[in-house]
Amino acid sequence: MNAQFTNFMLEDFINFVQKENLFKPDQKILIAVSGGIDSIILSKLFSLAKFNFGIAHVNFSLRGEESLADEVFVKKFAKTLKVPYHTICFDTNAFAEKEKLSTQVAARILRYTWFEEIRIKHNYDFIATGHHQLDSAETMLINLTRGTGLAGFHGIPIKNGHIIRPLSFASQEKIYDFVVEQKLAWREDSSNSTTKYQRNFIRHEIMPKFQELNPQFEQTLADTSEKIRNIEHWISAELNEFKGNQVTNDADGNIYVPFGDEFSVEKWMVIAQQYLQEFNFSFGVINQILAHPTDKVGKLFESPSHILNIDRNQWVISPKDHAAFKPILIQEEDETVEFGSNELHIFIEENNESFVPSTSPNFACLDADSLEFPLEIRKYQEGDWFCPLGMNSKKLISDFLTDKKVPLNIKKNTQILLSKGSIVWVMGHRIDNRNKVSDKTETVMILEIRPK
Repeated sequence: MNAQFTNFMLEDFINFVQKENLFKPDQKILIAVSGGIDSIILSKLFSLAKFNFGIAHVNFSLRGEESLADEVFVKKFAKTLKVPYHTICFDTNAFAEKEKLSTQVAARILRYTWFEEIRIKHNYDFIATGHHQLDSAETMLINLTRGTGLAGFHGIPIKNGHIIRPLSFASQEKIYDFVVEQKLAWREDSSNSTTKYQRNFIRHEIMPKFQELNPQFEQTLADTSEKIRNIEHWISAELNEFKGNQVTNDADGNIYVPFGDEFSVEKWMVIAQQYLQEFNFSFGVINQILAHPTDKVGKLFESPSHILNIDRNQWVISPKDHAAFKPILIQEEDETVEFGSNELHIFIEENNESFVPSTSPNFACLDADSLEFPLEIRKYQEGDWFCPLGMNSKKLISDFLTDKKVPLNIKKNTQILLSKGSIVWVMGHRIDNRNKVSDKTETVMILEIRPK
């Protein structure tokens, strides 16, 4: 293995981007980076090609300290590549429970919704993910086991709206050869080794059997996927024409879709089904929406991300607010921040002889120089730890709250305050010992919880 392989891989990558018209060289791309091998390689190829890009990482709070370690790794990786870095932490389990979704589906909806927010806010043209040839092949088999329409036979689309998959040309063998040649480090998700998840079961148990029958099975599925995409191009063109001519939006993000009276019933069904899938409506709900729409005026239909209201001769599709599952950021200039049914009031005082730190659990008196903005408020997750005031050793927050005999329904909603990713206050309970006011403290930040 030598640098010549890197040149071949880079050339294949650039040629694939051009052939599929994924983006133009002067456009700005947001890469979704988990820390796994695929997204690390994709970012490295973007860097070698000198494309303009930034990195986005989502901490789903599902694997405790392992998730935090992933976040730290990706942040350092982005710094090494000298590119912009964006990150967020979600309470994925809470969202999945509320919407009655699997953890995997909940995580997908949360991350793609956030990616789109970042794309718009920071003027990125596209969002790139590290899906490759094997991922697409596995997806085709998964879709077959669940039952699928036309879209399920193309695997993972190379380009879908603002989502692009520039690594779709690469086989698993090419990926491993490249990472060895480049001496790249990556994070391995421990959940990838278990076969309790359907994708892992197909990867570890099913795909090897097909490859025994056909050593080129991965490529065979890729060829089949390309044939299906040709059919989808026609449908996509029809859908884009419909959206351009018929669909309107308002300033609040609501979308207005008139019923398709100008289409044949068959054509309208195809277009409508494709369109509603973009808003995460299930096949069953889509069928309910399409069945006799004039009989259901005023009726509401929900997906995990949107609400559709049948309003006379149109659909009104509104995005749901996922703010409850995102952290709240506190900027340096903030004096009051709302969270839940409370407000957090922020004061700055000099530490002099007359200053006495409050012992109330609704107050936090912290060494201001130990903090870095923006501060962050979020619900605590399993695996979170801090050093309680008066202790120099770590303690899991779940154990701390259990020792305090905090009721379970209150415990699960406990909020924490973080600075630079470290917990500085279990809000309403105790601050971290590392951020306490000491004789060396010059400036004190006082935070007070008050009901609205």
